[in-house]
Amino acid sequence: MGIAIAKLEAWMRDYYHKVDHDIGSSGVRDLSMAELRGVCGFEMSELDSMVLHDSEAFGGPGLRAALADRWTGGDVDPVMVTHGSSEAIYIVMHTLLEPGDEVIVVDPAYQQLYDIAGSRGCRITRWPLRADQGFSVDMDALRKLAANGPRMIVVNFPHNPTGASITRAEQDELIAIAAESGAWLVWDNAFGEMTYGTDPLPLPHDRYDKVISFGTLSKSYGLAGMRVGWCLAPPELLDEMAVLRDYIALYVSPVLEFFAEKAVRNADRIVALQHRHASGNLQLVRDWAARLPDLVRLTPPAGGVTTFVEFPGHPDVVRSCRRLAERHRVLLVPGECFGDDYRSYARLGFGGTTAELTAGLSYLEQVLREDSGTVTVR
Repeated sequence: MGIAIAKLEAWMRDYYHKVDHDIGSSGVRDLSMAELRGVCGFEMSELDSMVLHDSEAFGGPGLRAALADRWTGGDVDPVMVTHGSSEAIYIVMHTLLEPGDEVIVVDPAYQQLYDIAGSRGCRITRWPLRADQGFSVDMDALRKLAANGPRMIVVNFPHNPTGASITRAEQDELIAIAAESGAWLVWDNAFGEMTYGTDPLPLPHDRYDKVISFGTLSKSYGLAGMRVGWCLAPPELLDEMAVLRDYIALYVSPVLEFFAEKAVRNADRIVALQHRHASGNLQLVRDWAARLPDLVRLTPPAGGVTTFVEFPGHPDVVRSCRRLAERHRVLLVPGECFGDDYRSYARLGFGGTTAELTAGLSYLEQVLREDSGTVTVR
């Protein structure tokens, strides 16, 4: 097809809807419609007057205004509403990139952040996180990589799948490196509102004019089923993106925009609710890993609801993840989905219900002990 199979999405297609315990996904627990109405304070009867006509290419005025109030100081011109952040990523890559362009991307990374560019004939340059130092960044390495003037630098912090992040000073340095090289800085902010121990990083738009950022209701909000996201970019770039969008999806449904606007207007309440839940679950994961030092190496995340767990000396993480899904109905994502260098890792998601996390970790421990030959009788 000219584009690589999305390994993560293929894994999810095989197992996501066939398990009882999800400890592999990257979002917080899904809200019910009743919970969303309770938090946001609206009634379904408000939909009765809605006329089901087309929305607008950049998003309906209500949702665009809500996003602008939250992210751009009320300026709607840099805001485009999209079908999740995945549509935004696809359109940005196809609008800005040409064959032969160099794209620097943090490694490991969500595959769509680089393989869409690869399918365009771009040269992909990896900027590896330092796994031996808690997946920290090496800014000197990035500066050297960017010396030849890449077309684009792509990052996401807090990071998927590791949960690692950067400091405000490191963010400033990242922006400076992009500016010195003249590259577009793509800032995937999918997990930006869910941090632990530090405040969320600000968006970089006020410090550099060639910034594109993505956001979504899927990760920190628990509203993945809406498939609503957004792209913040210079208005002239959004105009170019609209040309391609006219051939794809045209606009987001006004029904979805209705609910999304309610969520964005009440984002602080929703994120705070989900943060309390995720923080409790994170402690469960930390306690679990601390009991298994010979089987599990955990770097606690700085944000998001995933961590990249290493299973040292494990013979076959993919096989173990398949056994978890097929025998125990537990979803865990093998690190191979994020690159061949991560075959000894798995993405462990702790954003779901506490019950499924507890059960999932118990089954995972059982499989790890079986594979290591240290099964204990209980």
